[in-house]
This record gives sequence, C-alpha cells and structure tokens, in this order.
Amino acid sequence: LCTIPLDTAKVRLQLQKKTASGDGVSVSKYRGLMGTVVTIAREEGLWALWNGVIAGLHRQCIYGGLRIGLYDPVKTFLVGSDFVGDIPLYQKIFAALLTGAIAIVVANPTDLVKVRLQAEGKLPSGVPRRYYGALDAYCTIVRQEGLGALWTGLGPNIARNAIVNAAELASYDQVKETILKIPGFTDNIFTHILAGLGAGLFAVCIGSPIDVVKSRMMGDSAYKNTVDCFIKTLKYEGFLAFYKGFLPNFSRLGSWNVIMFLTLEQAKKVFIREVYFD
Repeated sequence: LCTIPLDTAKVRLQLQKKTASGDGVSVSKYRGLMGTVVTIAREEGLWALWNGVIAGLHRQCIYGGLRIGLYDPVKTFLVGSDFVGDIPLYQKIFAALLTGAIAIVVANPTDLVKVRLQAEGKLPSGVPRRYYGALDAYCTIVRQEGLGALWTGLGPNIARNAIVNAAELASYDQVKETILKIPGFTDNIFTHILAGLGAGLFAVCIGSPIDVVKSRMMGDSAYKNTVDCFIKTLKYEGFLAFYKGFLPNFSRLGSWNVIMFLTLEQAKKVFIREVYFD
C-alpha cells in the first residue's frame, strides 16, 4: 500500500521506449522518479499511482507469504534440525532461491495483472479501457488469451524473483549478523532498518536487468520470448536500458524491505511470545 506508487513509476519507466520528435530528437515522456510520479498524477489523477493495487495485494499475500514463510523451514531442512551456529551464506542463498522460485510460480498471474494495470496510461477520448479492475483483468486475459497466458513472462519472473528473494533474505540475514557483531549494536529497530536498506540495495543491483525484461514481456506483447526481449532491448537501447527505473526501484525496494522486515521482526516476536508463554 505504501510503495506501489513507486512501483507504478518503475513499471512505466521500464516499459518506456524512446520516440523521435519532429526534428528527429529522441524524447521520453517520463523522466526520473519524481517526474514520472508527477506526470502520472497530472495526466491521470493521483489515484492512478495506485493502479493495480488490488492485484499487488493478491501478489504479496501469495508470493510474500510463501517466500517468507517457507524460508526458515527450508533453511532448517537444508542444514538439519540439529545444526548449531550461524547457517552458511550459500545455504541461505540456496534456500531463498528455492522459496522465491516456488512462490512466483504460484503467484505469476497476480504479477501479470498488476503490471498490465500499471502499464495502462491515459487513453484518448472515446477509447475504452483494456481492463476495469483486477478481477476483470483475470477473466479477460483467460477469455481472450487462454489460461496459460496468466503465466506469461514466467521464465524471467522465476529468475528475477528467485534472485531478488535470495538477495533480500540472504543479504538481510548476513547484514544483520554482521551488524550485531559490531560493539554497541543490538537486535533492535535501528539494526533492522540498516539491514533492510542493505538488502534492498543489493536486490536492486542484482535483479534490475531481469526485472526490466520481466516487465516488458508482461506489458508488451511485441516480444517472442525472454531471449528476444533481452536482445532487442540491448540492441536498440543499450546496456543501461536494463537499469531503467533504478532509482524508483531502489526507492520502492529499499523502503519496502525496511517496512517488511520491521513488520516481520515484530510479528515474529509476538508469535514467539504467544507460543512460548501462552
């Protein structure tokens, strides 16, 4: 709910292709994080920044619940229930890759609908909207494109979310462990904020190229497959195109990770207290 306007700005920037003006100069409708947010709000209204929020909530409940809920049990399974001490980094990474991949296979339809709703900008007068909300989008896609279309972009989505999940969860664990070894630091809110920001930055640096390909495949039907999308983007727009929307992506993922891990840490304390003391 807090970060989806930044996600909408990120999707618009990732889908944006340069167009030539009358004098042959390449122009872009959206420029930077704040420029994109302001343009969307001015042309489409403030609430357009929350386009796809219902599908986004569907996605977080399914994808977020599975990837986070399965992470600790999978880590324990990989090292064995009798393991004592800090779990090796490679085991954390493998556990997060596995849970991220499993979670997004289940949640891909929600991601597809979210991106399509976010991608639809201001329409010319008299032109009907493609979808009238999340539920209509699910039904329309199945009716017009078939059930399998809900898993469009699954390949890059698995790669993106497995990698980002590993970058977020494993790096959060590792950064938190490192911070707690520094004299004066304790397992408190400040430590959680620092670890969350570190996890967000690492996730964006690693996952941004795959995220761009995923967004373009979901929002634009011009690409045949993942490789075709990657090659065309690289050929016509250059390597830096894979980092389009980097600032809004980090603003979203950084703040998202801080909010998510702060909430998760407090929720774990509440549930652990209930289990052990009630």
